[in-house]
Amino acid sequence: MAGKIKVILNPYGGRLPKEAKITLVEQALSQAGLAYHLEITVRRGQGIELARQARQAGWPVVAAAGGDGMVNEVSNGLLQAAGEAEAGILGVIPVGTANDLAEMLQIPLDVTAACQRLAAGATRLIDVGEVNGHYFVNNSAVGLEPVVTEAHDRMRWVKGNLRYILAALKTLAQAKPWHMRLSWGDSSFEGFINLVSIGNSNRTGGFFYMTPHAQLDDGLLDFVYAAGLSRWQMLRLLPQTFTGAHIQHPQVVYHQTTSLSITTSPPTLVQTDGEILPGNATEIVYHLIPKKLRVIV
Repeated sequence: MAGKIKVILNPYGGRLPKEAKITLVEQALSQAGLAYHLEITVRRGQGIELARQARQAGWPVVAAAGGDGMVNEVSNGLLQAAGEAEAGILGVIPVGTANDLAEMLQIPLDVTAACQRLAAGATRLIDVGEVNGHYFVNNSAVGLEPVVTEAHDRMRWVKGNLRYILAALKTLAQAKPWHMRLSWGDSSFEGFINLVSIGNSNRTGGFFYMTPHAQLDDGLLDFVYAAGLSRWQMLRLLPQTFTGAHIQHPQVVYHQTTSLSITTSPPTLVQTDGEILPGNATEIVYHLIPKKLRVIV
């Protein structure tokens, strides 16, 4: 039994109206017999503060109710509060637009079933990625991928995961490469790059298996980059990202590492679990923190 749970809910996004989502989550928590306290966010980033405060106040489990963005916020709050110590226990109630981490951990997308998993309390330790002081549990990227994320956020007139595909198509039609230098281990690459996608897990955006061999607990970050692709080549490759077949293309390079440094011109956006970090960056450093976060599965 997981015991007392702090639940941090993003009432926006996903397919349900705000009040319906709150009612659904509260009913499922009650049916599971959980003792909980619900906090509802009113702005982006607030989940980080609430999760950090909950961990500092001694809550044994802090659950993210939302999509991958809310999971990212709650994870960052837990990890910030932990420092070098254990980060506490993360719960996931998947009620967002994309729920990649939940699906990769085989957490039910049915909210009632997911809350029953919280009540059962079985856990799994997973790795955590860090980039420029920010944590991610599923995926991060520079170059085109965060531009797609930004376009996705503006497409409020489209609901569900279809929005990610439309945003990708729109972005690819206007794509220009970055000049980047990548360094990892004893290896490096320098040239014009369209995107670099870094996976702690193998799927992002609900559809895209950008790093198809990535595993959440293997002690490695998988990364893929595409060098010198034309817009037409990228458009043709897009459907292959739905299965991971794109990594067979001769201009797509796939590696695994525990750290990765990127220098880029012009600056690039950086996304972590679908959330855009503030400002553009020219120096980006990734690290893998093995077995850092315990998640109820």
